Amino acid sequence: MNTNQYETVIILTPVLSEQQMKDAVAGYRELITGNGGKLVHEENWGLTKLAYPIQKKGTGFYHLFEFTANPEFIKSFELAFRRDERVLRYLTVKLDRWGVDFNQRKRNGELRTVTPQGEKVVVKKKVVIEEEEL
Repeated sequence: MNTNQYETVIILTPVLSEQQMKDAVAGYRELITGNGGKLVHEENWGLTKLAYPIQKKGTGFYHLFEFTANPEFIKSFELAFRRDERVLRYLTVKLDRWGVDFNQRKRNGELRTVTPQGEKVVVKKKVVIEEEEL
C-alpha cells in the first residue's frame, strides 16, 4: 500500500465550547487512524485571531495534524471537512522529504539558519519548565 506523509491545518469556529472543539478534533483523529492512517504529530494552536473575517468571525480554533495515509483517503478526509459546519477552513499539504525532515527537526528543537555572513548555524532550542512551589 502506497502511503504519503501529509500535514493538515483546520480552523474551527470560535463559537464552540472547549469540549465541543476537543470532540471535533477527536473525531478527525479517529477518522485518520480508522482509515489506516498513522498520526505522526499533532498540535493544538488554540484560539487565534484570523487575518481576515471568515463567516463574520474574527477568531478560530487552529489545529494541526501530521500523519501518513493512503492518497485516496485525502479526498474523503477533505469531504468530511466540507460537510462539517464547525470547520471554517482547512488545508492539506503532501510533505516531500524536505518537509518531513524540517518538521522532524522542528519537533526536536533544531533549526538550521544562515547568518547574514552566509555561515550555517545549527540552533538547538532547550525548553526549561520551572516548577513553582505553592
